[in-house]
Amino acid sequence: MSSEIEETSTRVSERGQATRGALLRAAREVFCEQGFAQAAVTDIVARAGASVGSLYHHFNGKADLYLTLFEEFQGRQQERTREAIHQIRENGDNDPKNQFLAGAAAYLEGSVSERELSRLFISGDGPPGFDRIMRERLNKWARRNAALFHSKAGGFNEPLVIVLTGAMISAVDVVSAGEDRERSRILAENIIKVLATIQPVE
Repeated sequence: MSSEIEETSTRVSERGQATRGALLRAAREVFCEQGFAQAAVTDIVARAGASVGSLYHHFNGKADLYLTLFEEFQGRQQERTREAIHQIRENGDNDPKNQFLAGAAAYLEGSVSERELSRLFISGDGPPGFDRIMRERLNKWARRNAALFHSKAGGFNEPLVIVLTGAMISAVDVVSAGEDRERSRILAENIIKVLATIQPVE
């Protein structure tokens, strides 16, 4: 009897995960096509082949779907940058600046390869307060990477953090907006070359 209950519980859990995944995929498509403000919950559930009730079982609503997509995207971006920095260290390059540039290049590559989603998040069409969340996340990313550059006084190099944050916000905006993927990649590569010329002020 217990094994039957476990099997039933597993099937229910698998169905729940499948429904959740379908809702996120549908939300991604609808948000990218229509924007957050114009997207309707009914459009999302119809495309997912789900019910409104199932959406509210897994999410708190439209804003929760949007923020979940954002967090998952940021998780992939974090993994891309982590892998890039790890790889350059594995190759024996201990130059902090080169490690930062590798991470920045990986972040921009993620913005190009998932540009429809990246464009959605930098478009300004999101839940109330989301633009602040986006800027805070990029600022946190810049601070974490700027920590590679240790100033003589210790701690973060504030001018460097400001420059890197502003540069990355603009760079993500521009490479995400491009319709031509290859042109966006070339632009991202050139942006990294410009960032390579920046020197932290002690």
